[in-house]
Amino acid sequence: MTYQIKGQLVVGFLLVPLMMLTIALGAPGVRAQEQTSQSATADEEAGGTDAVSEPKFKDYKGVRIGMSADEVRKKLGKPETKGEKQDFFLISDNEIVQVFYDKDGKANAVSITYTGKSDSKPTALAVLGEDVPAVADGRVYKLVRYPTAGYWVAYSRSAGDAPIVSVTMKKLRVVSK
Repeated sequence: MTYQIKGQLVVGFLLVPLMMLTIALGAPGVRAQEQTSQSATADEEAGGTDAVSEPKFKDYKGVRIGMSADEVRKKLGKPETKGEKQDFFLISDNEIVQVFYDKDGKANAVSITYTGKSDSKPTALAVLGEDVPAVADGRVYKLVRYPTAGYWVAYSRSAGDAPIVSVTMKKLRVVSK
């Protein structure tokens, strides 16, 4: 499935996962986090060093972690692609949303991607409650864990005149000892 977004051809299922992979591989904050924590599981269990008690970003258009797929679809409308594990919503020419579901059909991750030269792109301050300095080439990335709320939020902005902004919230894994 393909979509036309401001003159760019986008392959529906591949766009956001590819961007998330690119961000994860290219974001210095991710590499630094991996080097400082013994494992992702241990880091999530401990809440990480950047844990904050109350998230600023709690939902996207009323969609929260833990909602059923039916509740999500009532908030966001009919998905472009609908599945058991994931829905893909084309909100506008510049806004794409993926909602991922766990085995019980509850939302466990929401990823919003903003493209083009839109003024509706959120800032790190709006999402995380703090400004995040850009690296030398202009990229911005930060992930903050909210153990009390049970999820983390990541903000990413690419460099350039029309940066891509991604905001992702994902349920923290519960690790039993």
